[in-house]
Amino acid sequence: MAIADGVLIDVSDMAKEAGYKYPVAMTDTVYHKCVAVPKDLKGEQDEDGRLWDLLWMSRFRKIVRGSEGTTATFELLVQCKPNVEPELVTIKAVCGPGDSAEPVVTLMMPTED
Repeated sequence: MAIADGVLIDVSDMAKEAGYKYPVAMTDTVYHKCVAVPKDLKGEQDEDGRLWDLLWMSRFRKIVRGSEGTTATFELLVQCKPNVEPELVTIKAVCGPGDSAEPVVTLMMPTED
């Protein structure tokens, strides 16, 4: 339902290519911070490339069981402006139940639930 509401963005097709076994979604915040290309960088970068980098980096971070469920964090360098050093962004990956209790990975900012 969160995908239909626009709160989450389904990126499962590319995630499968990156080696994920489960469906993957990301919050709108992660999409706009890490995947959407700022207008000053259009032509230099594209959304597919930025999404691939995010998924590839997250795939190598093992998700471990903790007191708050199955979570992991990882860092990603994100170019936000031309001619400026990329920003180091921390992303949280949570594997939890989807609408039908199936495993789903959600990529979000550390402050999001």
